[in-house]
Formats: sequence, structure tokens, C-alpha cells
Amino acid sequence: MLRAVLFDLDNTLYSYDEAHAAAWLALTDYAGEQLSLAPERFEALHAQADRTLRAHAGDGPVVHNRLIRYQLLLEALGQPLWHAPLMAACYWSNFLGRLRLFPGTKEGLEALRQAGCRLGVATNMTADRQFDKLERLGLWPWVDALVTSEELGAEKPDARVFLRCAEKLGCAAAECVCVGDGWKTDVLGAQNAGMLPVWFRPDGGEAEGVPVIRSLTELPELLKTL
Repeated sequence: MLRAVLFDLDNTLYSYDEAHAAAWLALTDYAGEQLSLAPERFEALHAQADRTLRAHAGDGPVVHNRLIRYQLLLEALGQPLWHAPLMAACYWSNFLGRLRLFPGTKEGLEALRQAGCRLGVATNMTADRQFDKLERLGLWPWVDALVTSEELGAEKPDARVFLRCAEKLGCAAAECVCVGDGWKTDVLGAQNAGMLPVWFRPDGGEAEGVPVIRSLTELPELLKTL
């Protein structure tokens, strides 16, 4: 019997791509005005900082920390490090200002709530940023439990992220459905954790053996067939 639904957050409940595009544009403008960096040069330096971070810290949750990434970029340039928190503030203020729920998100969540489902969010990212997003999006009324990769020190598709969220919801893995846009991180990760995956693809598509939805409004009826 299905009792709970776990959701990815970024690009599942809202458009991460749209918010990131706006934030990146603002950050590129900052780099041009304050650091005299052309967009192509800034992008290359940013990519190098990301590689440096991963080389020293691995692929754990710390790779999502933009402040450290900007610190490394500035160190490589020989620029003052006080720019780093300003760059992070520039990125995140513009990101949060462009958050948009996918159509049907709240309606789908409310229908699941009315059907008696427990609802959780299992996501890769630092806790502070995911709290900020959930607050700005107005989603707290439909979140019974939250697990971030920072909390566990492990990233999806690691089964521990899914299982910890199920534990918080008071459910066994077999009683949970997991909805997300990432094939490896969400679909395969959920399967490996013993959960039923649903692939969220707002632009359409199919997957053999895995249910696909384009809107969360489709989910309540789908759950009746699983």
C-alpha cells in the first residue's frame, strides 16, 4: 500500500533552469563591472573553480556551495576575497527572485494531501538554500519531511537520502513513490532504495517500465493504478 510521496525539488516542483539563467546573467554582469571579466572569460574561470573544488572536496554536498566556488575563482585571479560573499548574494537574490512553480504543482500536492498521503522532499543541495526555496515558493504547507544531501553527507542517487526521508515520514520504502526529473538521481536512485519511481518530464517523453507525468496534477490518478 502506498502511503507517501517523495519529491525532488529542483526542476521538479519549480523551474531551476529559469531561475539559474536569471541569476547567472546577473552574476556575469557583476563579474564584468567589478572584476573586468568578459562573459566568456568568467565562464571559463567559473568552470575551473568548480573543477578545483571537486578535485579537493570530492562530489559531496559541498560542491553546491557557491561561496567557496567564488572564493576559489578570486584566489586564482588574485582579486580581493571580499567579492565572494557579494557574488553569492548577487546570484541567490536573483535566483530566488525568479522562482516559478511548474503549473499544477500546488494543485497536485493538495490533491495528494486530501487523499491522505504523507509528503516529503529529498534533494541534493545545502539545507539553507533549499529552505529558502521552499519558503519563497510557499510550499511548506505540503512538506511533512525534508532531507537534503548536506544533512546526510551523501548525494542522490545514494539510497540513504531516500530511505532517511521515508523514515522521517514513518513509512517503509515499499510504501513510497518518488517523483523527480533526474533519471539517474531520482528514477534509478528510488528504484535502488526499493521505492516506486515516477519520472517528471514537463516537456513530455516516455520511459519503458517507468510511469511518466508532465504535471503533478496527473499524479493522484496515477497512484491509483500503481
